[in-house]
Amino acid sequence: MFSKWRKKSTESKQIDILAPVTGKAVPLAEVPDEAFAAGHMGKGVAIEPSEGKLISPFDGTVVHVIKSNHAVMLEHASGLQFLFHIGINTVSLKGEGFTSHVNIGDQVKAGQVLIEFDTATIVGAGYPTITPIIVTNADEVTESLEVLSGPVTAGKDVILKAVMKS
Repeated sequence: MFSKWRKKSTESKQIDILAPVTGKAVPLAEVPDEAFAAGHMGKGVAIEPSEGKLISPFDGTVVHVIKSNHAVMLEHASGLQFLFHIGINTVSLKGEGFTSHVNIGDQVKAGQVLIEFDTATIVGAGYPTITPIIVTNADEVTESLEVLSGPVTAGKDVILKAVMKS
């Protein structure tokens, strides 16, 4: 009888995103590329990798794999979409040093290897290995996005906390 007077739930749902790469998480402002550093690509964080493996930080769907295998986009069940971009200007390597293990449309599990990359090849070509992790639709689906920094282990440490819009 009184159900029409009940308030709708205002509980926010927080989603923790784990590091997809082992290394040191840093603010996007430290990325030596204006498009990432100024947030033009979206909100997020970057990791200076200490090993050449990019794993899926959650169960999700591969929505795009860049032809040169240096970047991949995943969609989380919440609707959050992520761009994982290995290195800066690494598209110039035309795939050299990158091995993708996924294709568009693949369903991936947390911890699954998405891309392996050779940091020596990237550095040897004169490119930074810093890897931006961008939430490409954060403004559309989140109330807030907290970015964490410091040493991280892929698949274990939280790097982003997203509070979803209800």
